[in-house]
Amino acid sequence: MSPSGKLPELRVVGRSDAPGAANDRVSDPSLEHDIADRTDHYFRRTKAIVEKFGDIAVTYAVFMRRPVIFSPRLAVALLEKAADERGVTFKIELCHTEGDWVGAGDPLFYISGSLKHLVDLETLYLQKLGSACVAAYNAFAMCGDLPYAGFLAMDARHCTGPDMAELMAYAASVGSAAAKRDNPDVVGFIGNATDATAHFFGQNRGLGTMPHALIGYAGSTLRAAEMFREVYPDDPITVLVDYFGREVTDALTVCRRFPDLASEGNMSIRLDTHGSRYVEGLDPSSSYAVLERHVPKATRQYRTASELRYLLGTGVSAAAIFHLRERLDEEGFQNVKIVASSGFGPEKCRVMGSVRAPINLVGTGSYLPGRWSETYATADIVEYDGEPRVKLGREFLLRRT
Repeated sequence: MSPSGKLPELRVVGRSDAPGAANDRVSDPSLEHDIADRTDHYFRRTKAIVEKFGDIAVTYAVFMRRPVIFSPRLAVALLEKAADERGVTFKIELCHTEGDWVGAGDPLFYISGSLKHLVDLETLYLQKLGSACVAAYNAFAMCGDLPYAGFLAMDARHCTGPDMAELMAYAASVGSAAAKRDNPDVVGFIGNATDATAHFFGQNRGLGTMPHALIGYAGSTLRAAEMFREVYPDDPITVLVDYFGREVTDALTVCRRFPDLASEGNMSIRLDTHGSRYVEGLDPSSSYAVLERHVPKATRQYRTASELRYLLGTGVSAAAIFHLRERLDEEGFQNVKIVASSGFGPEKCRVMGSVRAPINLVGTGSYLPGRWSETYATADIVEYDGEPRVKLGREFLLRRT
């Protein structure tokens, strides 16, 4: 049984249970072309050898070498499509429920079926699995450490293409949902930046207001906000305020220009200050003073260098967020929200949550795996015609009876 207490899912996909009895008809030539073109060549050679010497029923165990949040949907979908197009059956036994925490080395799922039809799919389904599981783990941690803030997935431009963008959006949605199950007070991911993957977050379209390019085009932060308002008069607005280094000045200027939006809670200010300078009005000593006013214990404990940077350093620090909140509130703009972005990965979210930095929404692509070697998923055959057999050292993958 999975750690969540739910029964693991067993999926039988395709049209035939018997290895060798498969219909080799292919109704989607592009799928077979993709498999042949993208799979490791030694799997293709193994397929040819099996075709000559006789097919056999096998069971694969799929696992990862680090803890993850189980995110199998896209990998399973690929196996389902391949089985359907090849006219075969694969039995897919999920060892956990989507969103479960899975320990290092624990089998994620078992796949049973014809070796001939499974051997050349390993490359492709592993590509759909490992990075999603790690990204979901990161998203889960970030949502749990900042439960009161919403998150917007802004990773698309950091991805290598639409396949990775789909994987990462799916992963963020899985990690967010898992965090919400763990803590009902978690806000989690409310959406993402592109239409193509908005459905993972229950949205019809991507979310977002303006990039720095619009500020540069308009010539001023205020003018960019006015242009946006003229073209999208019915939408809430999120205004970037770091382009000219006048985060506080420009934030207050825009709020004064649109007092109705500010009072109604339809105005947000986005801090995206890069790490080479302090937010307007701050330096090291004033950053300490801001935290002393709001969270006096924040720096009176052991902190690593990176933790201190997130609390007091340049860029979007906790001090910067408290500082902006102070200035907005002083001017009567208590209903104006703060959106924070720039490097909000798991560690930064943990530090921000530890001092309850007043963030309403985090824009992030930093749940993407930082060390790609951690995303490697692996599959090993553990049964041949029902007989348990696995390479030396991988006995932990054998089914437990």
